[in-house]
Amino acid sequence: MEHSYKQFAKIYDELIHEDIDYKKIGDFVESICREYNIKNDYYLDLACGTGNVALEIAEKFKNRFLVDLSQDMLDEAYEKFREKRIKANIVCQDMTELCLNRKFDLITCVLDSTNYILDEEGIGNYFNAVNENLDDDGIFMFDINSYYKLSEILGNNIYTFNSEDVFYSWENIFEDEIVEMNLTFFVKEDGRYRRFDEIHEERAYTVETINDLLEQNGFEVLAKYDGYSKKEVTEKSERILYVVKKKGR
Repeated sequence: MEHSYKQFAKIYDELIHEDIDYKKIGDFVESICREYNIKNDYYLDLACGTGNVALEIAEKFKNRFLVDLSQDMLDEAYEKFREKRIKANIVCQDMTELCLNRKFDLITCVLDSTNYILDEEGIGNYFNAVNENLDDDGIFMFDINSYYKLSEILGNNIYTFNSEDVFYSWENIFEDEIVEMNLTFFVKEDGRYRRFDEIHEERAYTVETINDLLEQNGFEVLAKYDGYSKKEVTEKSERILYVVKKKGR
């Protein structure tokens, strides 16, 4: 995971901006915060990428923290927050070893970043670390690509994308509950195309496995949604959003 998104960081927004409605995600997160009367003191976005989701939420909080394992992604996020004149603490850190010496009212981890943790021990460490950094009255919101999406939709398929300045091919291999995504990019620079390759891997987790790991690491599930909507999760939900809090709080 630490090698993913290195060169990709520069073109990430161009490639996905039409596929993801960041405002919709931000509005939904805010509605959940209102529903559970979450304080607006400390907000943390894990695996923040280039900061698009955090930008939609950050201004509602007094203190903002962004964490990602990719320094290249964080550099892009820093520039966006600087341009918007929004102060944020930006930290390069592995979220399975999260340690910020703060208690957060809201922690988010969106756009299937959780799937990048490839084993249950890592997921357990991640959930435990989030629990340690979450305020007793706070909530943790994260989403996963569903088992159905990774196994049946991405599966062993091949995709391509072509624009004036970028072409890429995306070849997937699904085996042993892990989808390996082999991406080859050609990016136009000064009239020539530069090639680079990246490999991304995501683990397919069942709802039952995630529920068990949350329970083992001190969380209670408040709600599960079909993506960023109030629809119920079904067998063919592609993105599952969890809203959780500390057990007994």
